Amino acid sequence: MTDKMPKVRKTIYTMAVKRILDVILSGMAIVILCPLFFILVILELCFHGRPILYSQERPGLHGKIFKIYKFRSMTDEKDMNGRLLQSEDRLTPFGRFIRRFSLDELPELFCIFTGKMSIIGPRPLLVKYLPLYTKRHMMRHEVRPGFACVPLKPVKTWCWNDQFENDIWYIENCSFLVDAKMIFAVLREAASGAKYRVDDTRTEFNGKNLYIDAKENV
Repeated sequence: MTDKMPKVRKTIYTMAVKRILDVILSGMAIVILCPLFFILVILELCFHGRPILYSQERPGLHGKIFKIYKFRSMTDEKDMNGRLLQSEDRLTPFGRFIRRFSLDELPELFCIFTGKMSIIGPRPLLVKYLPLYTKRHMMRHEVRPGFACVPLKPVKTWCWNDQFENDIWYIENCSFLVDAKMIFAVLREAASGAKYRVDDTRTEFNGKNLYIDAKENV
């Protein structure tokens, strides 16, 4: 792993056009997907009850904290001592379905429209990871977080270091073409269904496990 500090690419696209496209595309998606949102809200009420959305604080641009929203994929069932059951025991068949096809992520379109996120950018992770990053990897917060930041070349492994270095590559090489390729990659994965998103088995980052498997499911 290199300690070289990355340099955020600054062009007309990254400083202005990217944000304009985020607003236009997320706004169009929200309008077009209104019927789907309505259906998902009804199904959420049927399978999971209230609240229909799950929210959690995440670090955004420059590490500023914001709330990310998703459709719930689990119930709030608790054991006899009042503690939440294990994730796998609370994950419902409907929850598995919306996770596999990334439908649980759709409320993030509103985060994109309001400027807290971008369509493409480093995935916003947990706030508690902030003090654990190296200075180099902390640079992933110098751009807006996004739905995803997928590798454009096939990878054999996907550990924390792979993910962070891919994020660094992105902030150094962001362009309209890179974003377009990543958007199509995300759409292909969502259409085919990502099995790894169904199982909540992501290993938490502790600052030392850079080379431990880190399949994205957050």
